[in-house]
Amino acid sequence: MPKRYLEKILKAPVYDVAKETPLEYAPKLSLRLDNYIQFKREDLQPVFSFKLRGAYNKIVNLSQAEKEKGVIAASAGNHAQGVALSAQKLNIKAVVVMPKTTPDIKVSAVRSRGTQVILFGDSYDEAYTHAKELSKSGSMTFIHPYDDPEVIAGQGTIAMEIIRQHSGDLHAIFIPVGGGGLIAGVSAYIKHLYPDIKIIGVEPEDAACLHSALQSNRRIKIKQVGLFADGVAVRQVGKEPFRITRQTVDEVILANTDEICAAIKDIFDDTRSIVEPAGALAVAGLKKYVKQHAITGKNLVAINSGANMNFDRLRHVAERAELGEKHEILLAVTIPEQLGSFKKFCKTLGQSNITEFNYRYADSKQAHVFVGIELDGQTSKNDIIRQLESNKYSVIDMSDNEIAKLHVRYMVGGHASKVENERLFRFTFPERPGALLQFLSCIGNHWNISMFHYRNHGAAYGRVLAGIQVPPEKNSDFQEFLKTFDYRHQEETDNPAYQLFLN
Repeated sequence: MPKRYLEKILKAPVYDVAKETPLEYAPKLSLRLDNYIQFKREDLQPVFSFKLRGAYNKIVNLSQAEKEKGVIAASAGNHAQGVALSAQKLNIKAVVVMPKTTPDIKVSAVRSRGTQVILFGDSYDEAYTHAKELSKSGSMTFIHPYDDPEVIAGQGTIAMEIIRQHSGDLHAIFIPVGGGGLIAGVSAYIKHLYPDIKIIGVEPEDAACLHSALQSNRRIKIKQVGLFADGVAVRQVGKEPFRITRQTVDEVILANTDEICAAIKDIFDDTRSIVEPAGALAVAGLKKYVKQHAITGKNLVAINSGANMNFDRLRHVAERAELGEKHEILLAVTIPEQLGSFKKFCKTLGQSNITEFNYRYADSKQAHVFVGIELDGQTSKNDIIRQLESNKYSVIDMSDNEIAKLHVRYMVGGHASKVENERLFRFTFPERPGALLQFLSCIGNHWNISMFHYRNHGAAYGRVLAGIQVPPEKNSDFQEFLKTFDYRHQEETDNPAYQLFLN
C-alpha cells in the first residue's frame, strides 16, 4: 500500500472537530460468543457518526481560494452533518443537497449549523447529480462522501486510535461498507503496519457493492439496493476505495435485515445506546464470522459507525431483532376446522411460548394459523417443526419470508372468495407528504386494487403490498403498464404466505 496514505492519516488534523472515541469492551456479547469483543464507538462523535473525520480533513486541506468559494455536498444524513460542522468550524460557506425523502430531524441538524440545505430528488443518486451540477455552475468545491484521498485519510484515523487503544494481539477488525471510504482508510493504515490483522468488510445482502466488485475483479453497479441500512445503500463502490480494498481486505461478509436488527439489540444490551442500521452492520458481520469460522478466544473489534436513527424505526427493529437472533420463528400451520383443534394445537407445542397467533376460517375442513413461537435455547426450530409434523400438521416455515414478516403478519384476515384474477405485488416508493396518494392515483386510474397494506417503518421509502385484478385478456396490457410504472416492484403471487392466508 502506498506510503502516502500512512503519511496522510498521521497528519490528518481531524481532532480540531472530531474526538478520539473509546474502544469499549462488550461483556455480554463477548461471553455469549466466547471471544473478547470491543466496539469502536464512532456513534459518540459530535455528529453521531465517523463521517466528520473525512469531511473535515478534505475541507481543511483546501486552498484559501477554494475555501472562499465555499463547498457543496450531497448526502442523506451523516456526511451532510460532517460537512456542516466542518464548514461552521472553518467559517466557510456550505451547501448540502439532500433527497426530499430525508427525515426532518436530519435536515434540521444540518441547517442548525448554518449550512444551506437544498431538497432535491427522491434518492441520493438524484441529489448527487444535482449537487455536481451546482458545484460546476457555482465554482464550489464538491466534497465527496467516500471517493476522495483526503476523505479516506480522515476516516483512516480511526485505525490509528484502535491500535493505540488496544493492547495485545488483534485478530480482526470488522468494518461497515457503503461506498468504501471507511474500510479503505482503516485497511490502508492497518495493513501497512500490521498485515496479520484481518480486515473484514460487512455489507447488507441487498447492497453488496464491494462484495460484487471483489468477486468480479471490477466495480459493479448494482441495479437496486436495499433501503433498510440507508447509511450504506450505495450502488457502486468508489474508484479509489476499490483500488485500495482489493489489496487490503481479507473477506466481505453479508448480513440480512433481521441480523442487523439483532446486532442493534446486542449493542444496546452492552452499551445502552441505539445505533442506526449501518452502525450495527459490523457487529452483525462479526457474529456471522465467529459462527462460520468457529473461532474462540480471539480479540475482535467492530466499528459502530453511527447513531442517527429515526425514532419511528425502533418498532420495526424490535420486531425483527428476535428473528435475527433466532429467538423466534414464524410458522404457517394448517389445523382441522373442528371443535377443540386450537386446544390440541397448543398442547402439541407444550411449554413453548407463543408470541403471536393469527387465525382465520379457511373452509369447513381446515384453518390456517400464523403463529410466532419463542425459542428457549434448548428447543430448536427444527425440533418444533418435527413435533408438529409428527402430529399430522402441515407446516411451512415463514421465518425468512419477507412479505410474511413485513405485511401478512399484520393483515391475516381470511380469503376473499369473490375476488377474481388477483395478482400480488410488493412496491416501494419515496416516503414524503402525498406520496401514498400519488402512488394510489397511478395504479387506481388503470387497475382495480383488491387488497392493500401499507405500514410506515420510519424509513426513507414506504412499502406497500397490493392485490391487483388482472383479467387474462389484459395480461399484455398490464405488463406494458408495469414497464412504464415508475415504482420498484416485485410480484409475490406464488408466495405461500399469500396463498395460505390472503388469496
